[in-house]
Amino acid sequence: MLILGLETSCDETGVALYDTEHGLVAEALHSQVDLHAIYGGVVPEIASRDHLRRLLPLIQQVLAEAQVERPDAIAYTAGPGLVGALMVGAGMANGLGLSWGCPVIPVHHMEGHLLAPMLEDNPPDYPFLALLVSGGHTMLVWVAALGAYTVLGSTLDDAVGEAFDKTAKLLDLGYPGGPALARLAEEGDDKALDFPRPMLHRDGFDFSFSGLKTAVMRKVRENEAAGMLDEARADIAASFQRAAIDTLVARTLKAARAKNADRIVVAGGVGANRLLRAELTHQFQGTVHYPRLKFCTDNGAMIAIAGALRLADAQPPADIQATARWSLDTLATPLAAS
Repeated sequence: MLILGLETSCDETGVALYDTEHGLVAEALHSQVDLHAIYGGVVPEIASRDHLRRLLPLIQQVLAEAQVERPDAIAYTAGPGLVGALMVGAGMANGLGLSWGCPVIPVHHMEGHLLAPMLEDNPPDYPFLALLVSGGHTMLVWVAALGAYTVLGSTLDDAVGEAFDKTAKLLDLGYPGGPALARLAEEGDDKALDFPRPMLHRDGFDFSFSGLKTAVMRKVRENEAAGMLDEARADIAASFQRAAIDTLVARTLKAARAKNADRIVVAGGVGANRLLRAELTHQFQGTVHYPRLKFCTDNGAMIAIAGALRLADAQPPADIQATARWSLDTLATPLAAS
């Protein structure tokens, strides 16, 4: 079966076609980075309007590339995310479903990230531990099977991607800040400053990055006051990144030991971070699975494969589902996987 995946949860319009027998057939992505850069962050109304403008041409592009007239089902991101942006994808999916006479599959955005490594040649077997790290989420999830998720820990304040972006803003690195900060960190000494590793010695598996962000802010102001920020900028970036990654790795390894896990999946935009990949691969005794870099950030391929794995959830086009908040551990295992 051919599954068309639509992703419109935030500031990237993603479309992909997945074949349940042959894998990913075609995919396309449009980023809104240039639109939001002048505002220093995502403007929901602008995001929604750009999804409206871009989505149908991208669908036509993907179907033309695959030489397919219509899919057998349409999967779309139903949440969590920006409600207006989600409604664009949901409305398009249900409208095309009515026109083409095919069912639709509402997909949880974070489940899409979690299942993105299934697109690779060596997908992980169940069960596994998942570290989901993005601009809006930081969580450790025990994945017993498709749809059987237990959230072991999550952030108590900022997500790690948000901490990267806010630190980049303090360093005047522009938007999006996370990738720019990671590039700058390569020029600095990550042992130059001893920033805190929040929650490292606390019970449980939760994260916190507000204290780390505050420590960075104080150091930036200290260097600004001394007229030395330009010289210190790379060391601050490197030391921040090291503290954040040390925290992610330590909490993940602790959870892996507690669950006796021999497989870890890392997904989400921060999953593209080179230091995170290097440290987890080096320190974990089992296997670490990552999606390829272009599938770490929001994309249609992860929604398409999630839809393919959740065909039992397919339904006739009807109500538009768009949910700003949606807990991952409320998902049910589809009948096909029971």
